[in-house]
Amino acid sequence: MKLGFQRHGDGAETAVVLHEWLGDHKNWDPVVPYLDGKQASYLFVDLRGYGLSRNLKGIYDLNETVQDILELMDGLGQNKFHVVCHSMSGLVGQYLLQKAKPRIKSLFAISPVPPSGFKMDEAAFDRLISVTDSDAAALDAISARTGSRYAEGWLSRKLAIARSSATRDAMVGYARMFTSSDISKGARGIDTPVRVLAGQYDIPIYREDSVRNHFGEVYSRFDLVICQEAGHYAMLEAPVFTASQIEKFISGHAG
Repeated sequence: MKLGFQRHGDGAETAVVLHEWLGDHKNWDPVVPYLDGKQASYLFVDLRGYGLSRNLKGIYDLNETVQDILELMDGLGQNKFHVVCHSMSGLVGQYLLQKAKPRIKSLFAISPVPPSGFKMDEAAFDRLISVTDSDAAALDAISARTGSRYAEGWLSRKLAIARSSATRDAMVGYARMFTSSDISKGARGIDTPVRVLAGQYDIPIYREDSVRNHFGEVYSRFDLVICQEAGHYAMLEAPVFTASQIEKFISGHAG
């Protein structure tokens, strides 16, 4: 079994690029034209239940997800690689650092779930899951995470990506993952380079002060970049800036 993915480039460096809860690899389409494929090979991977891996069922927890990624990279003959992740998969990327630290050259995380996860009670979880069934709830969540700055055309396009991306079972399973997992203890002492890109217009948990508190306290080689023209979806809102930041970071930790 291998996860589905799309490849861009054939450069010497390899980067695994992971997606969020409300989107699969298509979220990254606006970024692809601005990535130098001669520098790196970018593998846009879909997790179980999403996109090109939509037919793969599972239990959708961190251990399964990390094992899937490592098996994929083993099958491709890639011993060491960079990880680029977004939101939900930010937690997956951090767990990769704990389970396969010698293999991970760097971690670039856009608006990532913090190492502590998002703890919530069942009522709050039910409200979260309403996003999977209600277009109105999904549009409200997307709009809130972009500072309510965009008109219906953009919001409808983002909703269409979300609705075409995943099975409901996968969305519920991964929601359980990032609302019940706390990996902060294992993160302490990891010296792999970690960069977070945060959007100025995101909701508070993903903004600068929160990111510095959650990530700066546990990762010794952490730094932060702020995108002044984005909320939660920097790859969709500011693709040129996002691609450039990814490229520069990978270049700085190549070899």
